[in-house]
Amino acid sequence: MSFQFDVTVHTSPGPTCGTFNRLWLTLVGSQDESPSISLNPEHHLQPGSTSLIQVRSKGPLGQIVLVRLRMEARTGFPNLDWHCSRIQVCRQTRGQDSPEDPETQVFLCDRWLRTEDGDVELAGGQLCLLADEREEKRKQHRLQQLQRRQEVIRWHHFVDGAPHCVDLTRVSELGPNLSYSFKSPATNMHYLKGFADRAESWTSFSELETVFAFSGLQNNVARFVKAHWKEDWYFGYQCLNGCNPLLLRQTRLLPPNLAVTADMLRPFLPGSSSLVLELQKGTIYLLDYEVLDGIPSNIINGKQTYLSAPLCLLHLNPQGQLVPIAIQLQQTPGPQNPVFLPSDSPGDWLLAKIWVHNADFQCHQLISHYLRTHMMAELCCVATLRQLPELHPLHQLLMPHVRTSLQINMQARTTLLAAGGVFDQAVGSGLKAIRVLLKRASARITYQSLCVPDDLSERGVDNLPHSFYAEDAEKIWDVLYGFVAGWVDLYYSGDHEVQSDSELHNWITEINTHSFKRSSGFPQSFSTKAELSKYVTMLIYSCSVLHAAVNFSQVDFALWLPNCPVSMFHPPPEVKGAVTEDNILSYLPDVNASCRIVMALTMLSQPSVDFVPLCHYKEAIFREDAHCRLVEDVQDKLEAISKEIMERNHKLDLPYPYLCPKRIENSVAI
Repeated sequence: MSFQFDVTVHTSPGPTCGTFNRLWLTLVGSQDESPSISLNPEHHLQPGSTSLIQVRSKGPLGQIVLVRLRMEARTGFPNLDWHCSRIQVCRQTRGQDSPEDPETQVFLCDRWLRTEDGDVELAGGQLCLLADEREEKRKQHRLQQLQRRQEVIRWHHFVDGAPHCVDLTRVSELGPNLSYSFKSPATNMHYLKGFADRAESWTSFSELETVFAFSGLQNNVARFVKAHWKEDWYFGYQCLNGCNPLLLRQTRLLPPNLAVTADMLRPFLPGSSSLVLELQKGTIYLLDYEVLDGIPSNIINGKQTYLSAPLCLLHLNPQGQLVPIAIQLQQTPGPQNPVFLPSDSPGDWLLAKIWVHNADFQCHQLISHYLRTHMMAELCCVATLRQLPELHPLHQLLMPHVRTSLQINMQARTTLLAAGGVFDQAVGSGLKAIRVLLKRASARITYQSLCVPDDLSERGVDNLPHSFYAEDAEKIWDVLYGFVAGWVDLYYSGDHEVQSDSELHNWITEINTHSFKRSSGFPQSFSTKAELSKYVTMLIYSCSVLHAAVNFSQVDFALWLPNCPVSMFHPPPEVKGAVTEDNILSYLPDVNASCRIVMALTMLSQPSVDFVPLCHYKEAIFREDAHCRLVEDVQDKLEAISKEIMERNHKLDLPYPYLCPKRIENSVAI
């Protein structure tokens, strides 16, 4: 007796999804497998097509658990990758030992297949944990898939002491399923490119204004920055809602190395108050750039640049404004390290704030941006590929948020962060500093600082007036947590299933082995569904929401160059009264370095033409019933937040749009 199956091959509808190649197909059952059969060449694998193939076996196969596919190039035709949507298997003949099969089985593929991939096996059925697998062949499929991945996706030390990255050097090595095409919108940088040969200081503020008229005049935020960048209230505003809202923290005890006294600060506090009272009330805030202390500075255009590690004290005044009241430019107090005050000359006070902006740029780019979003995404991506098989529910949930990180980070390491790149040619923290700073920052990072509610509360910025980043971030975190917890509930009935998930244990162990030191507070294992949900929420937030806040905002605050000095060409002043507003320009980056950084930030701040918004998914798995309901619910809640933010922003002189969910990209893709 023969056993017959009707197999329908679905090619995805994209214009390049088809192929001339020949497809070989094998059905793998719980009892046996069918002979390998080739799709008739007359059944072309064209985009959006379906092709029917009949598979016969002499004996019973049992339950079909896998479909094995293999591509073979045809002589005389181009060897094109093929994007398979799914395979459907319908049993036509039932033998005595065959199970009842009333429904067609669907084997999702939803990826590119290549001839060099050899045999590729698709597993049917639902996502599940390893403990819930009933078929031994599916268990072996999970294990073999990870073994193959671990041979190809390996770890590499980019910076000792920092999270590890993928051990690949060329984007082509990623293959079509881990690489992507970034379609950037047209950006006019014509007026900046012509400054490449001007390795000299700007001659005047009017010269800066002329350049700004071509590069920034159409940007509403940049125009606001230019109008208010010298004002103390706006300095404080940027600490809350600028491109780096992660460093400000409340302090109730002054750092011992900040050489301020109560008498020194009394003129800048309410008349009936004192420093002790303001500290007790919780109105004193601190920016501390200690991580930059002693960092080697870059040489740009053959000239030495300088870095500082400031401490900046701010006060929340009765008007609800956060204003700076003291700035010390180096960590070690002493007569050659004065504390600058708002009562100092306008030139001294403005230059002190510029030094803080310079320090903030270094920390923003390498720590808040690259380490906390790009490196976290890559860390998660590599560990997920190596330790969670495709049938694991967390693999499917996480990959849309981290898949693009491998390509963009590889490109960053070979361009922006490499010899001849933007950091080398324009930024005070050049190639030597990058490694030192990433190592130091990695040693100081904590799990708490990556979890929004914990971080905002611990830094004391959760209830500050006009703290729009904190306001929006907490709302989105709560919605994401609900979405993740719902996904976890689908597959883990109780905490015991979390504890007994060996694949999950291997995944978190892999992440911890290749990331931060044990004392940083990152969970070493998961005991409850709540712990797991919080950790996954942290990863998704870091790869999408946080990246939107620190990346897509940066050019707005940098187009007016004095507000974002990426390098400084004189050392920090050791005495007061040595600078005027007129000679501040000599401290700022040279013309060509300034324009290089503005062009780079302009490019990096442009979302892709076809970017995927937060919690929108192209993958078929998210269109299944239970998953679909979760996705629809989270999208509805994010849409409600978008409307709230747009209504609020409409009432503000300076809107904060960066965490409007409609503008948040689902992954780190630029």
